[in-house]
Amino acid sequence: MAKKASINMEIGNDGVAVITILNPPVNALTLSAIEELKRCYQEAIDSDSVKAIVLSGADGRFCGGLDISVVENVHKHGDISLLPDASIGLVVNKMENGKKPSVAAIQGFALGGGLELAMGCSARIATAKADLGLPELKLGVIPGCGGTQRLPRLVGASKAVEMLMSSKTITSEEGKELGLIDAIVSSEELLAVARCWALDIVEGRQPHCNSLEKTDKLGPKDESLEILKSARQRYRAPHYSACLDVIEEGIISGGYSGVLKEDKVFKELVLSNTAKGLLHIFLAERATSKVPGVTDIGLKPRRIEKVAVVGGGLMGSGIATALILSNMNVVLKEINHEYLLKAVKSVEANLQGLITRGQLNQDKMKRTLSLLKGTLDYEDLKDVDMVIEAVNEVVSLKQSIFEDIEKVCSSDCIFASNTSTISLDVIGERTSSQDRILGIHLFSPAHVMTLVEIVRTENTSPQVIVDVIRFTKIMKKVPIVVKNCTGFAVNRSFFPYMQGPDLLANLGVDIFRIDRVITEFGMRLGPFQLQDLSGYGIFLAGVKEFVAAFPDCAFQSPLVQLMVENGREGKKNGKGYYTYKKGSKPEADHSVIQVIEESMRYTNIAPGGKPIAVTDEEILEMIFFPVVNEACRVIEEGIVVRASDIDIASVHGFKFPSETGGVMFWADTIGSEYIYSKLKTWHEAYGDFYKPSTFLEQRAAKGLPLGGSC
Repeated sequence: MAKKASINMEIGNDGVAVITILNPPVNALTLSAIEELKRCYQEAIDSDSVKAIVLSGADGRFCGGLDISVVENVHKHGDISLLPDASIGLVVNKMENGKKPSVAAIQGFALGGGLELAMGCSARIATAKADLGLPELKLGVIPGCGGTQRLPRLVGASKAVEMLMSSKTITSEEGKELGLIDAIVSSEELLAVARCWALDIVEGRQPHCNSLEKTDKLGPKDESLEILKSARQRYRAPHYSACLDVIEEGIISGGYSGVLKEDKVFKELVLSNTAKGLLHIFLAERATSKVPGVTDIGLKPRRIEKVAVVGGGLMGSGIATALILSNMNVVLKEINHEYLLKAVKSVEANLQGLITRGQLNQDKMKRTLSLLKGTLDYEDLKDVDMVIEAVNEVVSLKQSIFEDIEKVCSSDCIFASNTSTISLDVIGERTSSQDRILGIHLFSPAHVMTLVEIVRTENTSPQVIVDVIRFTKIMKKVPIVVKNCTGFAVNRSFFPYMQGPDLLANLGVDIFRIDRVITEFGMRLGPFQLQDLSGYGIFLAGVKEFVAAFPDCAFQSPLVQLMVENGREGKKNGKGYYTYKKGSKPEADHSVIQVIEESMRYTNIAPGGKPIAVTDEEILEMIFFPVVNEACRVIEEGIVVRASDIDIASVHGFKFPSETGGVMFWADTIGSEYIYSKLKTWHEAYGDFYKPSTFLEQRAAKGLPLGGSC
């Protein structure tokens, strides 16, 4: 036996060397593990007592890929020489061309570099329901160990492109159908079957397959190139395009040439801003579940299996949908039969939408709907583990609901509100259950959007927070724990995004240019089209709420009210900043300039009444630097646990471009000194909306980043 670092090798009497990756929890590949794999493979190749090799992972898991800390270290030092030589040095030279066949024994999962190791083997034996995938593009890089070349040769170009571009996993069963997996066996049989398969290759009873040299699954070259051409129309981000280019190199010039190009491109991408931003988001998501004084005091989460939703409107039906999709029993409470029927139909419509998008089938829809029960009686809530209130933002209504549920529910039942405006202390003040009251702020549509703000009060018990963090994870949501304030973390931080474009319009900047700049940056919609789609009533209500809460840093403009008075209601009536016709794309309505000019006369902030001259870069800064500034106040007030929670909030809650790393990470790529100086200049020119926060001023004075580590 040879043992070093996180790799074991045992040579059996049958002449099979079993090399096991041992690095819990996911058997990740550290630098030392990769070097030890090379050494073990070379030792097995050189040994006369070894006929074949089986590669496996310990504790029911094959391998989760390259240890993320390796990439973190490369980013920290800006040095690609810190990357391992695994693609050529290990997979090509030792595994594929090492003269002795190796078989991968896969259970649990083979992801990223783990699957690439498996594809470098002569065959792959797996247990049922093992997850297989190459998720590297989600982190801004491409597979770096031959995955772009071997996957198309094993499953075909079309399926390989789909798996790579989506970063989604497939099961071992699907892998067997595609040709990625050679056999599926029980976990008890796995090693024995893999050993026998390896010996069968030696004896010629099974093929000694070098996947890098396979071409039968690729099909005609023209067809493969057409698949890549089609993919380029859908996936335009630079790292996606680079991945398709590397696949094309292999199709045109052969697998080994493709591997060489893959290695070169991987090293170029790993130091890109996109890779740094996406890795930050990946690590920040992991950190959101760690709350000092809550998750580190030994509490174990209690199971939440049955949930009541009170209120079946847009949010309530969306929440109910998200819950039953997570296999939870749901009681949906309404005030009369008409509203209840409408709520259930809304849930059905949500599920039908998933079927239309290919994310659900009819059988699963029926099983999912069977978890939903409608009721008009609070008595039916007596055995639930949690109640989520999702009614209109009326204080007295919410208070009476919490009084009613306290009378019928158990003393362990958690009381949650989906409020986005009303203090949770006020909502629960008529109860004696303040320690089990919190906010669960989901974003619409609740069954699609991934972010959840868990809003704690001074009285919310740590146990309840721990319970709800686990609950949101079961729902496949990304939770951030925040303190109670107007707008919480997301809406509070992005309140200036509602007002900044309005201010620029009142300075005479073309609103359609503003929308173009913002969408080119990566936001899905420009702020004025977003106003059209979300509705002016929601915009005006939001502004009113935030102006009342934060009058010293708000900008008040009559623009949206003037739009309403001029008969414009956005998409609702087909006429806003854009015109909307069924079946057609929105078109800029340049006649809106008359309304904007009227607003400019009211606000009178444009110097000399003339439009200001700004670059596209300045437009971007004048809209997003105030967001950064408000996020600094959120951090300073302790609303969030850590700055990176704002990044997660911005990406998952407001769809800030994920490749930037979130709004605070993006800000730190620019620098606190620069942001402060620009805000200070605009504050002097255009008023308190741009007034730098104390936190930003202090960080800039010391040259410190705004975000910091996760």
